Amino acid sequence: MKSLIKIVIHHAVQNDLLWAILNATVIPVAQYATTERRKKSLSSLAADIENATKLISQNLTVKHGAFQGMRYPDAKSVGSALVPKLLGSYEREIQPLLERICSTEYSEIVDIGCAEGYYAVGLAMRIKTATVFAFDTDKEAIRLCNAMAKINNVARRIVTGSFCDNARLHSIPFTKRGLIISDCEGYERELFTKESASVFAHLDLLIEIHDFLDIGISSHIRGVFEASHKIEVYQSIDDIQKAHQYVYKELDGFDLPTRREILAENRPAIMEWFYMQPRQY
Repeated sequence: MKSLIKIVIHHAVQNDLLWAILNATVIPVAQYATTERRKKSLSSLAADIENATKLISQNLTVKHGAFQGMRYPDAKSVGSALVPKLLGSYEREIQPLLERICSTEYSEIVDIGCAEGYYAVGLAMRIKTATVFAFDTDKEAIRLCNAMAKINNVARRIVTGSFCDNARLHSIPFTKRGLIISDCEGYERELFTKESASVFAHLDLLIEIHDFLDIGISSHIRGVFEASHKIEVYQSIDDIQKAHQYVYKELDGFDLPTRREILAENRPAIMEWFYMQPRQY
């Protein structure tokens, strides 16, 4: 049947009269039908996304993951999608590592590029021994981070600031065991220099690598730290894999397109995180 249709179409497009008839009748009807079908599909998808979002966002409380129970002051996220954070699926690729980190009694944690405070506040909640220094150049991010710290009762252990350069980072007083977290959108090369290896020789570091902005960043970070630190590499997965693999009760009953939209972090490439621990404490 398909072959017959192809033969008919082949002859039709070569005959000016037949093509004129098709172009005035069948083709516009088919195009209209396709458009209407797409509208129906998008409308249904939008409704499902709205319903799933409402279910996940109720109470503005993180539902799963390392920071389960953390409350958001507003339905806002800075620089990344809100719903994956509230669901607890955000950067799930490093969740096992986060649990290891949360079991460590850090005295100080520095979060560079803290956004609204997902990690800064979450780690302060989980690690009762830590003072957290949270930096972001976005004023709204700092406002939200302070508000989140307050409603989660960790404000007294969180110190916020704006721009954190190499000199500011080197000046932070680490008293015992410290952790540096960096998500600074390609500024890694300027933030971590050869001098950093000796200054941070006794610290743990978790650096999100932005090679899609500067392909030499991963090589640079390895060059700075590989002699002083053991490096573990974690990779992100794409949004399609998440839709197929991630299971949450809040997403039960929703189809794959809806799950994909809800779980999407919209990363421009497969990302890497370097978790680095000193070879000698």
